[in-house]
Amino acid sequence: MGGTEMLKRAPELRVPFWIDGDGNEREPLGLAELGPGHKILYCFQHWCPGCHSSGFPTLVRLTKALAGRGFGFAVVQTVFEGAEVNTVSRLRETQLRYDLRVPFGHDPAPEGSRLPTVMTDYQTRGTPWFIVINGSGDVIFTDFHLQADNFLELMHTHVLAAAGQDA
Repeated sequence: MGGTEMLKRAPELRVPFWIDGDGNEREPLGLAELGPGHKILYCFQHWCPGCHSSGFPTLVRLTKALAGRGFGFAVVQTVFEGAEVNTVSRLRETQLRYDLRVPFGHDPAPEGSRLPTVMTDYQTRGTPWFIVINGSGDVIFTDFHLQADNFLELMHTHVLAAAGQDA
């Protein structure tokens, strides 16, 4: 599907702090909670201009187009710099700004590490960053930009049509 070199299997999430789609603190999220189908993880930093000008609009478009079609979404603030700005309190603020009722996680670099767990486990290189995992648990896309039109066309042709959901 494109992007950087693919990982075979999606590593389980190790993000320590999460809020649910209503902004309530919740237990750490596991990939299985996003459902049996495709999963889309979006990584951002609150202070990242590209995350707001490009990444979030793409994510909003995808969530609206794929709602109720077996796709699971989660957003992770990968704090690899600017920890004083990219804080837990920014999660709900950002969730409300984009009207995204999906889980948001806060992933600071663990003690003794330079990078957050998602960046290490999924080999991401910054923000904004999209990760797509198929229903078999394989990473099929990982890169800075996801072209929403191309992705939606591919999903409608190959995934939703095969599942009888093409509309």
